[in-house]
Amino acid sequence: MRSIPVVFIALSLSGFLSPAQENPAVRGNAGIIRNCVIAETRGQYCAWPSVVRAANGDLLVLFTETEEHLGPDGAILGTRSTDNGESWEPPSVVYDTPIDDRESGITLLSDGTIVAHLWSTFHTRAGYDALARLSYEPSTLRRWSAFVDAPGYRASVDTQGAWTILSRDHGRTWSTPVRGCDAVHGGIQLRDGRLLVASYRRDSPRIGVYSAVMPEMNFTRIATIEPPPADSITFAEPHMLQMSTGRVIMMIRAAAPRYDDTSPRCVLWETFSDDGGATWVQPFRTPLWGFPPHLLQLSDGRILCSYGYRRVPFGERACISADGIRWELRDEIVLRDDAPNGDLGYPASVELDSGRILTVYYQPDVPRNAVQKMHPPDSARTKPGILGTVWVMPSRRPR
Repeated sequence: MRSIPVVFIALSLSGFLSPAQENPAVRGNAGIIRNCVIAETRGQYCAWPSVVRAANGDLLVLFTETEEHLGPDGAILGTRSTDNGESWEPPSVVYDTPIDDRESGITLLSDGTIVAHLWSTFHTRAGYDALARLSYEPSTLRRWSAFVDAPGYRASVDTQGAWTILSRDHGRTWSTPVRGCDAVHGGIQLRDGRLLVASYRRDSPRIGVYSAVMPEMNFTRIATIEPPPADSITFAEPHMLQMSTGRVIMMIRAAAPRYDDTSPRCVLWETFSDDGGATWVQPFRTPLWGFPPHLLQLSDGRILCSYGYRRVPFGERACISADGIRWELRDEIVLRDDAPNGDLGYPASVELDSGRILTVYYQPDVPRNAVQKMHPPDSARTKPGILGTVWVMPSRRPR
């Protein structure tokens, strides 16, 4: 369990210029208003945010704080803005077990209830031994192995897996955890009141679609979405959206063999359902390269997809579609292209007001062209924080 270090920095969006804000840009016909720091702890690794506008108007961001990407003891923290993203409260602990809590998707229900979808990983010495050939110092892996060998850690093995917690006061307090489904950016509540979640951890390399009746939340798998065998990819980290037409669309991350984040195969795939998630069309490849996806229907009806970009130039991107099915690279928007490496991403977007967007993500807050030693990672480097970009949607392009 942990408390928040006093070195946490909570900064006003309007009062702080991050390094990448020195030269605001207009790319893809979208106006970048400002970049900002939402949550950052010196020496800690902050990553994998989700964002939602609560029923009272607050913006709530949940994220993970840990030592490193594969550290053994992450915790879920939350921060909020009560002034439409102009400033952010210091974060507080939302969920923290003795093991590694590292995922916190959010679903907002029609009655204002917020559902957080959590995932906790139980690391082992054998798992860290397998990382010896990868990008961590032997001393770090030895220390982590000793940590997960401790009796208190081993005794917490039953806390691994997917959990769900609820808040009925706009994310101020949370219920006792119950078993649930993983959902990296959350699920959706259908018009018929059911909660629909697309999960990947328990069904890998495919996507499982689960439905639950509220408030019992007893999830039942109602569909499975298979990756195309000929493409040698794994499906992961999906996100869904029910459009105003009633159609449910799903964007899916494609993971290449040997976890190659720079592979040309790492384009987003899509499928959709017109019967509430029971059946889905054959997944099809989009031209959007990056991952994982987050979907948002804008007030003007268009669909926004946000995604990380883990190849040069590293950063965050988004794309707009008129119907949520047809995506074109000429509609792609470069939100950031100034990150020092590919340890970034998981952007999620919320509309602040008509046409003005806040996209939150994780990456280091360093000047453009900064050098960050990563193989193995330098423990003294500027580790990623939860950052944001406020930007203006481009106008509709004639078809």
